[in-house]
Amino acid sequence: MSILQSYPKGTPKADDLLLGTNVPLENTNDLPITQNFSVSDVASFANSYSLGYTVYTALITQTGTAAPVATVLQNTTGKTFTYARTSGGDYTVTASSSLFTTNKTIVFLNGGSAENNHDVAWRRVSDTVIDLKTHNSDGKFTAGSLEIRIYA
Repeated sequence: MSILQSYPKGTPKADDLLLGTNVPLENTNDLPITQNFSVSDVASFANSYSLGYTVYTALITQTGTAAPVATVLQNTTGKTFTYARTSGGDYTVTASSSLFTTNKTIVFLNGGSAENNHDVAWRRVSDTVIDLKTHNSDGKFTAGSLEIRIYA
């Protein structure tokens, strides 16, 4: 029997193979089969596996009197998002259709590398709108992290 720790650690590539067991469905007479799985197939499966929520993750930056600009990192919601500035330090994120379910939506937000960014807040306004606030002051998001999770 091989000692797994004795093998050198490597950096996986998409077409590298992993050894695993394909477990049969319940209530079948099939037996488990040892198979190779590609790293890319495992990654695809992991990305499609439901964690019980959909997520929108972005880095947001806002300057002057402009609306925040988002660099989207992940969006599993199937919706598009629009940003607007409603007044100094008050911004909205609007989903293309109903998404932000009452008592099932949570937002993680920070100002990123902007100075004095400790005073940011969010509020669910409706099924399509979330308010982001920096308390009457623009320019408080510099690659700030925004993650919106909607639980099933």
